[in-house]
Amino acid sequence: MWRSRPLWLFVGLLTLLWFVSACAQQQQEPQVVERTVVVRETVPVEQTVVVERTVEVPAGGELITLVARCKAGSVEQGRCNNLISAIGAANAWLEEQGDDRRIQVKTIQDNKDWGEYKTEFELAFQAGEAPDIIVSGHEHIGDWAPAGMIVDITDMIGQHPEFEDVIDSLWESTTWNGRIWGVPQDAEARPMYFSKPLLRELGWSDDEIESLRDRVFACEFSWEDMIEVATQAVQQGVVEEGNGWWHRPKNGPDFLYYYYAAGGVIQDEQSGDKLIMEKDALLKVYQLLYDASQERKILSPNLLGTEWPDWHTAVSSAENVLFWFGGSWNWPEWAVNYVADRGGEDYLWENVGFSAIPCLKSGTGKPITLTHPLVYMISTQSEYPDLALLLIAKATTKELNTTYAVESGHLGILKSQADYPPYKAAEFLSEVLPLLEYTTFLPNSPYWSQWSEAYFLGIQSVESGDLTPEEAVQVVIDQVQNELGDNVIIR
Repeated sequence: MWRSRPLWLFVGLLTLLWFVSACAQQQQEPQVVERTVVVRETVPVEQTVVVERTVEVPAGGELITLVARCKAGSVEQGRCNNLISAIGAANAWLEEQGDDRRIQVKTIQDNKDWGEYKTEFELAFQAGEAPDIIVSGHEHIGDWAPAGMIVDITDMIGQHPEFEDVIDSLWESTTWNGRIWGVPQDAEARPMYFSKPLLRELGWSDDEIESLRDRVFACEFSWEDMIEVATQAVQQGVVEEGNGWWHRPKNGPDFLYYYYAAGGVIQDEQSGDKLIMEKDALLKVYQLLYDASQERKILSPNLLGTEWPDWHTAVSSAENVLFWFGGSWNWPEWAVNYVADRGGEDYLWENVGFSAIPCLKSGTGKPITLTHPLVYMISTQSEYPDLALLLIAKATTKELNTTYAVESGHLGILKSQADYPPYKAAEFLSEVLPLLEYTTFLPNSPYWSQWSEAYFLGIQSVESGDLTPEEAVQVVIDQVQNELGDNVIIR
């Protein structure tokens, strides 16, 4: 699908001509001579990057083209671009090892929805046309590792010292069945954002606004408090009905921390790959959302389904929505794409505050967030998994990852970044880093998709008013049992 037949014919012809030339030269001179091959990749697919690079291939050597597939928004292009930037270091390492292979990379990068993106990879794999490297959410390990679609790299990572610098806890997100199946590419957090101007209009002092962050960390300002303040804002006309509090407009990882905050457990030592669904936690989540959307009118019953650009426009202005839950990566996206004409990041610092997701007093009573690391994974259809991992290793450096992190609003993945001046100079990243003390992860389980879809069905049902919280719990339990059978534990 992604490998262009004309390109391979061209490279093959070029290699043949070069080989004939090299053989003739070897008859005249005994030494090995390096030659330069210019590879121009032109692929008629809109999201495919056209790469023009000069790669030095030793006489008798082999030029290997690796294909990398990445999901990336407008400020996340470093996911694939860092692999391109690592080509030189990877080829230098091969030269040092006396390996006459050289690497060239074709990258395919766009921002499809997660479901479409995941399905695309699975269909490509079925067709025998999977990319060598795919960047995706760590939870897909739970699907792709049991299916034999990605490479177990547990015994390979020790060959590259770069991986020793990865923050230890992040490796947890790449494991399944006690083995490692991917390399962390980024990390992030999901803060609660709030509008400073709207809080002032509601009567808050500057001291109250500036102390909100710390009060959230101390659980002195809870999720319940946020709902009460949002209710006041709607009742007093500070915001329109439905704009007191917004969550994301599409299904996604974020909604799981609602369940965690309510005290829900999704896996434990006894459950193994089986997932757990707890009725009490579900009911707390659905009651909270039903109350917010149907009774208090602080959460729009039509929010789900809103297009992302409309959502970003509304929240980033700090003029329309009082509280909203988003991602740390949204900050640079807003600065560049939504409020650049107002002053960019300076405007955000002046008008937008952030903290952890407040504690739910009726649940765990602790602030919370969720980290959803994206990881580099190697397809089992790759003919050169060792070269793919080499390239990933050379992209896993504080220099390349910091450039990506600063541009995209993601947190660093390496221990060395904590003291790396360019990373420390990024004020937002430094300020948001403490949120990781309260982080949680999605489960790496082959059953996560069915669990998540059933759980989200309940969220849709109560926010639209189609079901009461109690009815939603029963519908969700019925669906997840029907989908997963003995692979889900209801309690």
